[in-house]
Amino acid sequence: MADVAAKARKILVAVDESEESTYALSWCIENIFTGGNTNDALILLYSIPPRAVYSSLDGTGEKDNPEGYLFSSDILATMERYSNDVAQCVMEKAKRLCKDLDGVKVETIVERGDARDVICQAAERLHVDMLVMGSHGYGVIKRAFLGSVSNHCAQNVKCPVLIVKKPKTNGSSK
Repeated sequence: MADVAAKARKILVAVDESEESTYALSWCIENIFTGGNTNDALILLYSIPPRAVYSSLDGTGEKDNPEGYLFSSDILATMERYSNDVAQCVMEKAKRLCKDLDGVKVETIVERGDARDVICQAAERLHVDMLVMGSHGYGVIKRAFLGSVSNHCAQNVKCPVLIVKKPKTNGSSK
């Protein structure tokens, strides 16, 4: 059989600060990037959550400062720095996991917005071949209130979506 060059793949992995996300990235590295295709690209995506919006009716404002204490420039700058620091730490941790991927181009993207929208839009814009993400494994009640990012992406992204669920560890052995 003739040697055929493998098609370059673009794999988008959504990362955050959770253990489930780290597990999904590790699983992806161990199971998807095994063929040694040097044309592959691994894109790590982190979504900085949007700032919470507070109503002016929350009682924090004063007559001279109707925007309230929550909106002082110092607080906003501190919140911005913290969000950027978290994003940087998440990306550094993710890149360390990827350090042994020979020949695979690793890119990082950090965007601000709701994770559901950011991930779906990035997958579409980058024309990725696959989206890999972790699952927090929330139950029905939590999922109803918090929503499921992975479920939303699985329903709305046009490329294949691989949702990696971290195995539960329990104290008893069978």
